[in-house]
Amino acid sequence: MARKNGNHLSYDERIRKAYPELSKSFVRLADFLLDSYIDAAFMTATELGHAVDLDATTVVRFSQHLGYAGYPDLLRDIRDRVREQIMARPQAAHKDSLVSVVRTALQELRTIFGQTYLLLDVDIMARLVEKIGQARKITLLPDMLAQPSGYTLVNLLERGKFLVSVAQTSATDMARVVQAAEKDDLLLAIDVSGDAPFISNALMEARSRNIATAAIVSSASSQAARAVDFVIIVPAQPTIELRMLLVNGVVYAVCQALRWRYAARFNGVDQAVANLAEKIHHAHE
Repeated sequence: MARKNGNHLSYDERIRKAYPELSKSFVRLADFLLDSYIDAAFMTATELGHAVDLDATTVVRFSQHLGYAGYPDLLRDIRDRVREQIMARPQAAHKDSLVSVVRTALQELRTIFGQTYLLLDVDIMARLVEKIGQARKITLLPDMLAQPSGYTLVNLLERGKFLVSVAQTSATDMARVVQAAEKDDLLLAIDVSGDAPFISNALMEARSRNIATAAIVSSASSQAARAVDFVIIVPAQPTIELRMLLVNGVVYAVCQALRWRYAARFNGVDQAVANLAEKIHHAHE
């Protein structure tokens, strides 16, 4: 803990202790400092306030509320925390220990995401982003293992006011999707398992009707990869868990690309949603 001794609580301990009685403005500052303290370590009071739509005076008052003389003292504690973490040396771990297992798993993730960074066809991703922007409606066809990735993408598209839906995985649901699709629509599959025949058959049928199709797949040999107009192929992985994580990572990259490409559609949306949620929450108080 940064700068902690018998008489000095670290900044995050002070925040957690004071949290139940903080005002709404102070809660926004508290949440930012707990979640994004590395960013905050390089911010002035004005910059920190701007990050959460508050003024520098509120930042100073928040610091004093936590028991600091002012923002510089709070910032010093935050920087001490960051410095300690940067300079910390990893402890040696026995190869059969829990620490070793965790580090091996994280190293594995770093390796596969590094491979994806090098191997992913970004030009195909750019085509997908453009096609999403042109489509009248986007229907996602995720297999069971890709449901979390599908809803990540749906959430992003809804915030940008794209017309989007998610299909269920039964043959009947696939048939309804294809039957209702129009020429300007896009059917986008997300296939983790590599074994989703209803999805691949629906894609082939849609393609035969000149409906645009695309897929994000965890295996180049999957049926879905062969059934679409264009496909983003995630480097193959030996386990389902790694496939799910990597596909979700690629979907995250697609989301960021969409936010950049169609920035005007997302401007102010998060704040508008937060304001409306606040209004709904307190409507009957």
